[in-house]
Amino acid sequence: MKFFLALAAIVATPSDALIQSSSRAFVARSNSSLKADPRQPIMAGNWKMNPPTEEAALSLASGLTSLLGDETCPVSEDDEMCTEVVVFPPHPFISKVNEVASEAGITVGAQSVFFEEKGAYTGAVATSMIKSIGVEYVLCGHSERRTVFNDDDEAINRKVQKVLADGMRPILCIGETREEYDMGIKDEVCRIQLSKDLMGVTKEQMAEVVIAYEPVWAIGTGLVCGADDANNVHKYLRKVLTDLYDEDVAEATRIQYGGSVTPDSVDALMAMSDIDGCLVGGASLDAEKFGRIINFVRS
Repeated sequence: MKFFLALAAIVATPSDALIQSSSRAFVARSNSSLKADPRQPIMAGNWKMNPPTEEAALSLASGLTSLLGDETCPVSEDDEMCTEVVVFPPHPFISKVNEVASEAGITVGAQSVFFEEKGAYTGAVATSMIKSIGVEYVLCGHSERRTVFNDDDEAINRKVQKVLADGMRPILCIGETREEYDMGIKDEVCRIQLSKDLMGVTKEQMAEVVIAYEPVWAIGTGLVCGADDANNVHKYLRKVLTDLYDEDVAEATRIQYGGSVTPDSVDALMAMSDIDGCLVGGASLDAEKFGRIINFVRS
């Protein structure tokens, strides 16, 4: 209900900055599956609350390191054509997984963080804590954090800004629910989330931000958003970024797709012009499956 009230308010105020049409022309990228001026691919595995033990986490990380192809590289690599690989283990396993993964060039991220520096916040984790154990990326705004843990756009925005301020990179997750998809308002939902969650983020800081489009109805459900449909949403997100910043930022920002990504669907997704990687859930818990996703067939 809060969302629909907010949407109604925005629609009723055409001059609002969130939906103000940009005076700059947006040049849509070709519908061709071939990428022009390629952005560095980024494949990320979100382990969520898995696996159950540190031993199992280390086994998964070790298994993955043996499956990396010649076209994968660490976060610091300058080769724009190689694939950056990131895994997001649960907080208790980050340090040990990083010891295993970093040697193979896999970057380790954190699934969430709190935006305060320190204090009486039982159960919370600060950015300084995760940075001290080697974290480079932090998920912000994942649908499960939004729905299960009630993270709203204000909190997500504060997390994005705190992650950037402390020298790490946020992967900002946005996407519509099934109800919103059926109502035909997915574009409006994504525009509002992107606009609110990036508030105060500068053009220069956007070089460190990755966007992940995750249609909520396709996460862990087995339902699939087709590659063409996903690509069209990514194109729309670049128009939103053009409105918020400029075309240079829109074209440079990496946008991942997430939502039941599998070894069978990854090649079609990665052939699309505006899909720069995948945020993978369940399949990332199987080293063989995630290895195949990482080593997608390039067009």
